[in-house]
Formats: sequence, C-alpha cells, structure tokens
Amino acid sequence: MYRRPPRPLLRRAALSVLGTLTVLVAAVQPAGAAPRSAGPTAPGPVSRAFTRAAAEFDVPRDVLVALGYGETHLDDHAGLPSQAGGYGVMHLVSNPDRHTLELASRLTGEAPRELREDTAANIRGGAAVLRAYADEAGLSRTERHDADAWYPLVARYGGATDLSGARRYADTVYTLLADGVTARTSDGEVLTVAARSVAPERGRYEAAAAPVAQSPDYPSAQWVAASTANYAVGRTASISKVVIHVTQGSYAGTISWFQDPAAQVSAHYVVRSSDGQITQMVRDKDTAWHARSGNASGIGIEHEGYIDNPTWFTDAMYRSSAALTAYLCNRYGIPKDRAHIVGHSEVPGNDHTDPGPNWNWAYYMQLVGGSTGGGGDVQLTFPSYDTLRAGSSGPQVSAAQSLLNQQGFDAGTVDGSFGSKTTAAVTAFQQARGLSADGVVGAHTWTALLSAGGVPVLRQGSTGSDVQRLQRALTAALGRTVSADGDFGSGTDQAVRDYQSSRALSVDGTVGPATWSALQAGR
Repeated sequence: MYRRPPRPLLRRAALSVLGTLTVLVAAVQPAGAAPRSAGPTAPGPVSRAFTRAAAEFDVPRDVLVALGYGETHLDDHAGLPSQAGGYGVMHLVSNPDRHTLELASRLTGEAPRELREDTAANIRGGAAVLRAYADEAGLSRTERHDADAWYPLVARYGGATDLSGARRYADTVYTLLADGVTARTSDGEVLTVAARSVAPERGRYEAAAAPVAQSPDYPSAQWVAASTANYAVGRTASISKVVIHVTQGSYAGTISWFQDPAAQVSAHYVVRSSDGQITQMVRDKDTAWHARSGNASGIGIEHEGYIDNPTWFTDAMYRSSAALTAYLCNRYGIPKDRAHIVGHSEVPGNDHTDPGPNWNWAYYMQLVGGSTGGGGDVQLTFPSYDTLRAGSSGPQVSAAQSLLNQQGFDAGTVDGSFGSKTTAAVTAFQQARGLSADGVVGAHTWTALLSAGGVPVLRQGSTGSDVQRLQRALTAALGRTVSADGDFGSGTDQAVRDYQSSRALSVDGTVGPATWSALQAGR
C-alpha cells in the first residue's frame, strides 16, 4: 500500500527534485503549438472531456492532461495504434503483455472500439485506469486531490518492466507539470496546464535513478539494453546505411517496449523530441529488428513522435539525430547521401510509411553535411528517368550533366539547363557507345550513363556504391523503379534476371562482364 512520507521532508527536497527532472527531460513547447491566450476562452470538447473525466474518477485534471500530452501530444491518430499497440490520446494499450484498453472497458462499460476511436471515451478510460491504480495503492480522498501523490500511479500507467524505466516515464509527466503545457489538438482546440511547483512522492521509484550508463558506440548517448529477444547478435552483412524511423509512440514508452520480450522489434538508437536526448539500445555490431530487408546492413534510429503530427519534430531532435548520423557515416564509411540515409518506407519489402511527409529531409541532410541526392552533390537516384532534350531543365538534367562530365564528355556547368553544350556532350557520348546519336537522353542513353564505371561481379548479398549504380541503370533499362539502396537483395536479383532474360543473356542473377557490357552499351 502506498503512503505519503512526512510533508516537511518533501518540501525540503522539492528543489533537488526539480533539478533532477530538468536534467532528465527538458520539456519545450512544440513547434506549431498555440501561444498562451491573453484572456479566458470557452473550453472546447477535449478540454471538457478532461474536466469531466477528472471529476468522475477523482483524478487531478492537470495530471491527466500532462500524461496524455506526454504520450501523444493529445492527438488520437484517427484510432490507429502506436508501435506498442496503444490507442487514443491516453494511449490505452492492448498487446500481449499489457491490457489497459481492456481494463478501461471493464471499468467504464465502454466498448473497446469506442475507447480506441472516441476521444472523450478514451480520456474517460485513461482516468478510470489511473483511479483503479490509486484504489489498489490505497490513496485516500485527500491524497487523491494532491497531484504529487499520483507519481507512483503515473509510473505504473507507463507500463515499463523495470523501475528505472517507470521513473523515466513518470519524470516526463511531472516535468510537463512543472513547466506547464500549451497544446493544440488536431481540430485546433488549445489546452493549457499552468506551470506549477511539484514535489513528486516517488515512493519505491525514488531509488530507481534514471540510467546513466554511457553508450558503448556513441559517446553522446546513454545506454539502455533492449531485450535479447528483440535483436540478433552479430551481422550477416557490413553496415552500409542509416534507416530513419518514427516511433509512433513516446520516447519512454518506446524504450520500455524495446525492453519487453514480447515486442520482437528494436532499433539501435532512440531520439527524444523535446531535447534530442539519445538512448542506444542495440550495439552497432548487432542486428536490430527494425527494417526487414534492411536489418542486416542498416543502423536504425527511432525518433519520438507520430508521422502525422509535425510538432514532434523539433530542431533539437533534428540536430541531435543528424550529429549521430554524421558520426555513424564517418565511422562506417557510409556515403552521406539519400541513397544511404533512408527512411523506413524506402527500404525494400517494408509496408511502413515513416518518417512520413512531415519529416524535413532537406534540412536533415543539410545538418548531416551530406547531399539530398545519390552521389556527390548532385541527385542521381530517381524512381524513373525522363526523356531529356534541348530545352529540358531540372534535377535530372543536372544528373545527366554530372555523369557526362565524369565520363570525360564536357557538358559544361552542372546547372540543370539542357543547352547546346549538353547536347554536344550527349551526342559525343552516344557515338562512343554505339547508340543513335540524336542528342536526346532516352532510356538507352540513361542506361549507358548510369551504368558507366567499373565492372565488378555482383550477386545477391553484395552491397555498396557499385550495387547502387547497377540499381539505377536497371531502373532506366526496365522502366520500373529498382530501389537504389546499395543492397543486392531479392528485388534487385529479380530485376537482374528480368533484364538478362529480356536481353537474351544467361539468366543467373549474377552481374558479370556480359551483363555489365549490355548495360553500358545502353541495351
């Protein structure tokens, strides 16, 4: 049973508690959140739902709002689940190990579907779960009216499997209470929690200091190991890419989920939204389970937030993550371009959409110190290659000019403008490759340009820039997108076989001299 320690002791400790919280979780007002109102406004439906639920279950309204904001930024995500199987603004969970959604249904009489999809019902369900925890802990009516007394119940709500993880979760909520919250819902409603003095009664969590172990691979990160059931020791391929993810959940919740053996997923690093804090959970040398076909060769970085809510993607997060990615690229020889720094959605064989349309790739790559393209400072990778001629303009013209210059055919300044000098260079290149010398960059010329270079033997399992060059050439030759990720996987193998079959070559999936010769001749 939870009981309050003597009040004078708590008040004397209050300042040190706040100092600890500030170090652990530096909460900031999210980008896009509304400024504090200059005067009173009528509460909207979400605010009324929090007030009603708080009154019905005798839970402090501000605790309820801070918990919901810490979980979801008060976004219900249209009833879709988080990575850990949590729903709605209060993140009611239904997964093999946690069933707060089902508990809320029993406590409120609301159907699980309503709790998943209706925001008011979801908030009511979250309040009911917290009140049930308070009753189990023996909180009196007086104690229930004290926000500080709810700390152990908030820690339990987070679902962490260890005390330090539970403390990390609860400290986040209480830092939000200390700093105050101003948030805008997806419908434009503004909710506020005024900043307040907090002296949380941690109980058994007091001794569970947040993890301070340093990452063994990245000095600026802390180390919290994922469950050994959620990754594989060692790798079957060399590290050749960084994969960018969005957690679809909170920072503390994601760390807890990766520690749960039931998850069967993990990532190497997790980055916090508010201040860019990084936690490493899987060693670089080991295979985290984050991107299916990209697991063996990729390092996965999870970013706290949801893909449909840009408020999570703070400048602190971008800068911290970009510094990590630059470090990894330098350490493992990964090119700093968009062919090797990719989103989860860009890894072949995946059905995920993260990091989504709100992730600012141009800004991120600028911070990494790389390019947005696939080679040098010019983008070479495209889902398809257009026919170019005199008068054309744009990034594909720049790509053709760069490739021509690399092969010794002077296309002039790489400016994206297809003028007379580019036409002359294209014509000379076509003549040298035995192509129709019309000065137009069509499929045959693109294939020859993109495949130009060395002719190493490549097969399934090969990685690197030569594979990427092959993949671009196959995209042009076949007229369909072959992901230029530098990994010779099953998709590339099938594309090679299709190319070999259509060009009357030996169909073995191996790119040897004959296949390279055909590609470089523009066949």
